[in-house]
Amino acid sequence: MTIATGSCGVSWSGGKDSCYALMKARNTGLVPAVLLNVLNEQGKITRSHGIPSAIIRAQAKQLGLPVHLISSSWADYERLFTAALNDLRQAYQLSHMAFGDIDLQAHRDWEEKVCQQAGLTAVLPLWHADRKQLILEMLDWGIETIIVSCNHIMGERFLGRQLSRELVSELERIGIDPCGENGEYHTLVTHCPLFKEHLNVQSTGAIKHDNYWFTNLQLSP
Repeated sequence: MTIATGSCGVSWSGGKDSCYALMKARNTGLVPAVLLNVLNEQGKITRSHGIPSAIIRAQAKQLGLPVHLISSSWADYERLFTAALNDLRQAYQLSHMAFGDIDLQAHRDWEEKVCQQAGLTAVLPLWHADRKQLILEMLDWGIETIIVSCNHIMGERFLGRQLSRELVSELERIGIDPCGENGEYHTLVTHCPLFKEHLNVQSTGAIKHDNYWFTNLQLSP
């Protein structure tokens, strides 16, 4: 069933949900034209997942899409994100913006607000899907991801591990939402059907910030 037609941008975290949202949007009639990612104030790693900007650029290259990177603090996030949407709407003749949120209403409300301010329509292709079914669909569709950050309940031992059906079951046994929708963990896509080649990414250590673990990532040739 076609949701819409036209050119869309994609809010791109580098993780599984934004990747699957791009794929689903593409399959429902929209044409992804550009990725948008927000980096930290220093412009080195992503604001949410802690992924180096070079890896985000490498993902975009594999997808054959341009990526627009902006740097922001949390305080300036909404203002700069809205400004970026305005710029991208004009540069790429966008009509829609795709997001990978599943069922957090506050996130959807914010996305619809900033898109409306920029003259765009927010599209959430994963909205209200069953969380476990969704992660299993991603695996079936060939989305390959590794865990790049996680909460203290999961701990350092999960960093760098590739998502699989077995790992989903392991997460459920320790009380973790299988899709990580509540922020229990974040991922990095290393391959999907739209990538030209696999990304060779190495996990080279870990660091803990406020009871949340992050892995250091390095892109290999």
